[in-house]
Amino acid sequence: MMFVRWHRSKLSVSVALCVIVLCWMYKYPVYRFPSDKEIVNKVLQQGQTWKKNETSIHLFRELLKECCDPRNMFAVTKENTGLGTVLWYDGELFYWHTVNNDTYSLFVQETPLQLPLKKCSVVGNGGVLKRSGCGKDIDQADFIMRCNLPPLSKDYTADVGTRTHLVTANPSIIEKRFQNLLWSRKSFVESMKSYGSSYVYMPAFSMKPGTDPSLRAYHALADSSSNLTVLFANPDFLKSVGKFWKGRGVRAKRLSTGLFLVSLALGLCEEVTIYGFWPFSLGLSDDFVSHHYYDNVLPFTGFHAMPEEFLQLWHLHKSGTLRMHVGDCSSGGGGTQVTPERGRE
Repeated sequence: MMFVRWHRSKLSVSVALCVIVLCWMYKYPVYRFPSDKEIVNKVLQQGQTWKKNETSIHLFRELLKECCDPRNMFAVTKENTGLGTVLWYDGELFYWHTVNNDTYSLFVQETPLQLPLKKCSVVGNGGVLKRSGCGKDIDQADFIMRCNLPPLSKDYTADVGTRTHLVTANPSIIEKRFQNLLWSRKSFVESMKSYGSSYVYMPAFSMKPGTDPSLRAYHALADSSSNLTVLFANPDFLKSVGKFWKGRGVRAKRLSTGLFLVSLALGLCEEVTIYGFWPFSLGLSDDFVSHHYYDNVLPFTGFHAMPEEFLQLWHLHKSGTLRMHVGDCSSGGGGTQVTPERGRE
């Protein structure tokens, strides 16, 4: 008898839970992320219409200022980080770097950029740039930001341009492409010449294994009398930007470099145009698009949430907060934002 009562009680609880779950799903239906094809159709429906919205730009800049203070905190400087400061790694728990004389001497005195920046181009590395003809459009900006030391050889300049003012350098690239700079620095120094006299933005204090390669990169450039200036990303800024986008639905272990860079641009620039942000293998003409404009090496799965990031950026495009190019650029310099792409390899 006791068993029957207990069984009925357990059954009643199960039924009640099922009812609660069904009611919840009715009121808050499970979100289904759109397919690549659905996103392509949405982009095509938007067409070529885009209008700059000064109010939206101002409001978004104020949101970034409130959460992250890009103007003063995007890089570690002697002004915002003194001797003895504990820099907590934003990409790892329970690890930190205490600023000593050696590292403090590598910091710039203050934010070196002449703010506010005017027209900025942020160039991602998406395969959508291949045969886009966007190089001239990109180079017309007053300030140009690029991601993760991309190739700028003659094979690509018609599509991605030649000028650079800030380029990010992930320590993993130093490790894989230049053997952590433990054996030779010559190839690294030579490869960096394509970025002219730009700033090299490195997350030296994001993850502990990245600190030493970043410091070696600094010394390799300094010892070669390079025109490049290394800026170390402030981990507090990176952490704040991550929380900012997580609060807007971007669920990822870590934001992509591209979204960090767009966030920085929106905080520093009066007008932002982005290129090469297309994380889908399907193009606007149902054609194949490589992952990068220079190769088709795919990222590790489960680390970034690139499609979710794209939708956030597309929303900003539609609201007039930034301008996104996902198709070919016109020869006139103004460019089109959305046009069906020509066939790709």
